[in-house]
Amino acid sequence: MKSGNKNSATGLAVLAVLIACATANAQVDPAATGSSAILDYDLSYSQTALFYAGYSDAQQRGTAAGEVEYMNGKPHTPFSLKYSGGYSIGISGSESGTGVFQHLLISQGYTTRRSSVTLSDDVGYYPQSPTTGFSGIPGVGSIPGLPGEPTEPILTLNTRCLNNTATLNFTHSLNYDTSFSAAGDYVWLRFPDGGGLDINEVGAHPQINWRLNALNSVFVQYSFTRFNYIGSPFVMETQTVEPGLHRVWNRRITTDVSAGPELIQSNNDQVVPSSIGIAANASVTYTGRLMTASANYYRTVSAGAGLQTQIGVRYNGASVDVSRTFGRDMTIGATGSYTQTAGLLQTGDTNGEFGGVNATRRLGEYLTVSGNYTVFHQSSSLALPTSALHGLSQVIGFSVAYHPRETHIVRQ
Repeated sequence: MKSGNKNSATGLAVLAVLIACATANAQVDPAATGSSAILDYDLSYSQTALFYAGYSDAQQRGTAAGEVEYMNGKPHTPFSLKYSGGYSIGISGSESGTGVFQHLLISQGYTTRRSSVTLSDDVGYYPQSPTTGFSGIPGVGSIPGLPGEPTEPILTLNTRCLNNTATLNFTHSLNYDTSFSAAGDYVWLRFPDGGGLDINEVGAHPQINWRLNALNSVFVQYSFTRFNYIGSPFVMETQTVEPGLHRVWNRRITTDVSAGPELIQSNNDQVVPSSIGIAANASVTYTGRLMTASANYYRTVSAGAGLQTQIGVRYNGASVDVSRTFGRDMTIGATGSYTQTAGLLQTGDTNGEFGGVNATRRLGEYLTVSGNYTVFHQSSSLALPTSALHGLSQVIGFSVAYHPRETHIVRQ
């Protein structure tokens, strides 16, 4: 863990320098709006009790974390940087899942009247696979990142992971009713301790959209993805064609639905035979004055589940998130998800269910306190490694955070 401690010190030092420089050099203008750059940060400490399945004693953990975000405020060349990181230390019980965690998301855009290009890089280092939501850090909450399917849908402990996703997005309006977009991504997943499959992934995803009327639009996306396994000649590819529909039901509710055939091929039919399946995505979003809610479903093929024992998996996942504010100072939220992971060649599957509630209250102008409870259950008909969780696990956490007003940086 010497390298991990070094990374932790470096990451937190970067955070401190960014905050210090911004505080020292920025001019604060309370009335600044529009194109002024914005710097925002917060610091937090959380205390967490974890009751992991298979562990006789409860683990108590303390986590110090920080987050800083910068946006340049330029409408035609928007740039943003968001870094979060911290360190979890075991107070009592097992030391599993403790250590440094860091996450960095950088995005640079360029927009014209009819086109836009965005290049982003999303990199994270975590001491374990996600066991609460998809952040992987119990008691800390969500870590900023690009939405999508988890890289490690099977919950494991003590599997340090480094994950990087570079993405290029392009959109162009052909006319009032028709637009074209394309995305390319490069992903690599590494396990420094050898606890999982090291994978490289390259993808291309062109899409065309037609506006039917003010409420409805349709689209067709083609997607190609190639998976390479480090240290192995095995290669797997998937191709999908997904027609879909976007509908605005009213000012508060929108839905997106797409589904289509998915072709799976590899250079070794003994490992992953060629086949055709179904890929699908669906979402519904509600945005009200006091409450927001969303539900999502996805079905897709991935290179693996973050375990050495599974090369090529198909998983189905569904999630629901609800959040409601009470007055100016209180927010209560709930989330739940279900994931089913099955090998493309193996018989049997792994099922995971997750649920959690959290409450956050603001104390004064800069301080907030929060509490959360999480329960998750994982079962499998396969012979998984001992690092994979089996049975019911629970997490109880409390935290306090310091979040000052965002700083507007006035350009000279």
